[in-house]
Amino acid sequence: MPTPSNRISGIVPSGKDGWEVHFTAWSRKQAGEDIIMLSVGDHDFHTPSETVEACVNAVRAGHHHYTQLPGIPALRAAMAKLSTRCTGVETAPDEVIATPGGQAALYAAVQGTIDHGEHAIVVAPYYATYPGTFRAAGADFTVVETRAEHGFQPDAAAIENAVTPKTRAILINSPNNPTGAVYTRKSLEAIADVCRRHDLWLLSDEVYWTLGGGEHVSPRALPGMAERTLVINSMSKSHGMTGWRIGWLTGPRPFISLLISLNLVSTYGMPDFISRAAVEALENDYGIAEIAERYAARRTMFLDAIRGMNDVVVRGSEGGMYVMLDISAIEPDDEKFAWAFLEAEKVGVMPGSSFGEAAAGHLRISMCQPESVLLEAARRLRHFISMYRREAA
Repeated sequence: MPTPSNRISGIVPSGKDGWEVHFTAWSRKQAGEDIIMLSVGDHDFHTPSETVEACVNAVRAGHHHYTQLPGIPALRAAMAKLSTRCTGVETAPDEVIATPGGQAALYAAVQGTIDHGEHAIVVAPYYATYPGTFRAAGADFTVVETRAEHGFQPDAAAIENAVTPKTRAILINSPNNPTGAVYTRKSLEAIADVCRRHDLWLLSDEVYWTLGGGEHVSPRALPGMAERTLVINSMSKSHGMTGWRIGWLTGPRPFISLLISLNLVSTYGMPDFISRAAVEALENDYGIAEIAERYAARRTMFLDAIRGMNDVVVRGSEGGMYVMLDISAIEPDDEKFAWAFLEAEKVGVMPGSSFGEAAAGHLRISMCQPESVLLEAARRLRHFISMYRREAA
């Protein structure tokens, strides 16, 4: 066949990839093995029934035709109201654009801010799609690692040191996937200062904002930042709608207007019946409180279950759907540990190094299982560590 473009050939990174642990665990579970899956961030429960019924009713009412490119007006209005709550800045419907999930919102933000050959800064640990999203734009990027011993809080001085004449944007994620760290107001104010002084965009991935376990601070609300902040959001985590692919991007009105043309040549709008179900879910907060309470309870319970486990240190883990465990004192090679844990105890977890060097020596534990399963996983981890040490000795 003819040669594919460099644009798509370079999206998937090469080299060490701890996602292989997840895919192996998943394949074995599908084949019938009793594997506890703690490696993926997909809810173990269904979308709230009210949202499902709203979708069914919309389909039956004939709402399955083309829609407006930026999203139907009612959807943009509902997303704007939630953006006002999320960011603390009054948001109008024409300051948001609907996208097929948060990943499409991130893709739009990167495509809209960085030209081929320009540069971005990514704060790590980061979600696995970030590097590929910049590569798809033909952009260079520098990863700035946070430090585990500092709770994975970003270091503004390190970020500023990575700024070059070609830098156009900084990408952050709080509450963070994979660490569960919630960036403090002080950390965000320092990053905002870098953005203002160097005239940079700030891409703020806030899809876990309802699961933060405390006050959510959006950099969009900081002085001088509404004009240069793009907020990536999604209904996947907050409303239990991972498979529905409903996200949106919030930003300055002129920028959002330009992105309508990107939708023209990419998504060509959203499904009408899904959009109408999303409107009802957004207007009525279907699932938000219950889902947030569920993950807060699971996080507390799991952390209590591993408390006192020899040489296992909790890092970050204030919010989101994950707990981050530092196991480097037991085994510095987190991927080796994860493979051995899967083989010995039939528990699938994500090696921290899958998300950047900042998380090397860690395990990301997903809270997307019932409490009884999480308790059993904690028991197996405790047993495995005791045996691992004995075998090493």
